[in-house]
Amino acid sequence: MIEKIYIARHGFRSNWVNSNWTSLTGLPRDSPLAAYGETQAIELAKYFESLPKDERPTAIFSSPYYRCLQTSKPVAEHLSLPIYVEHGISEWCSPVVSGTGLFPRPKGAVDLQTLLPKISSSWRSIKIDPSWNSVWLPPRKGEGVEEVHARMVGFLECFINLIETRSDMNHHKNVLLVSHAAPIIALCRGLLSQPNLPLRVGCCTVSQFSRRHDAVSVGGARQWDAVALASSAHLSNQELLRDWGFEDIVTEGSGQVIHDVGVPGTESEEDDTFGPQIHLGRL
Repeated sequence: MIEKIYIARHGFRSNWVNSNWTSLTGLPRDSPLAAYGETQAIELAKYFESLPKDERPTAIFSSPYYRCLQTSKPVAEHLSLPIYVEHGISEWCSPVVSGTGLFPRPKGAVDLQTLLPKISSSWRSIKIDPSWNSVWLPPRKGEGVEEVHARMVGFLECFINLIETRSDMNHHKNVLLVSHAAPIIALCRGLLSQPNLPLRVGCCTVSQFSRRHDAVSVGGARQWDAVALASSAHLSNQELLRDWGFEDIVTEGSGQVIHDVGVPGTESEEDDTFGPQIHLGRL
């Protein structure tokens, strides 16, 4: 049974300091970490290593975006753990403008494991474990604010249930999710059943939740206590957190997000594979 859920945001992105960055995975919006982001990731790893052994994560689930895998890497090294790729905690993309195509979907665990050593020899000691199939896929047509919150609530239900029922996973009591600002805010709100919880999330900050054993489950939902929300106490530089909240993108008055442009050439593709994937095992 899961006792603790840790949620960390990726480190500082290279495209925030350099407009000439290169996508190492081929996805046009998959920027790697800046040098400082890599430093943040190391500090994150040292934080988890400093915890008592019974409080450390024993499983790392990362968004398939390269910046999240880079952030997960030092943690995996310091704790001697593999990384599981989970598309359910992928980046949030606002809805596509009609007729402009769809967003690309990042690669799955098998392809990423093959790709990463080619990108950097330092990945050779880190294993992306392909035994985990993503429990949720975001839609390639993007999501509104309510939809990304619904995705995270649905993901949590599927994810926790699968961890606790799979014979090869149910020994994990402490898990770490490495994701992006918008999904993290929605995850925190979902775990606390507070859909309007004010929260901003900085780079490599950590949120921690503990299971409430004395709580009565409401509507079948798990109930959790927040031990920390977007804490940056473990980071040496508090000036480069680049914190983000939904208020930064929701238009004033309408409460809607600005639609984005999809990838040209995908206009005729069908966005027919998204939502819960437990029974499909596609990624």
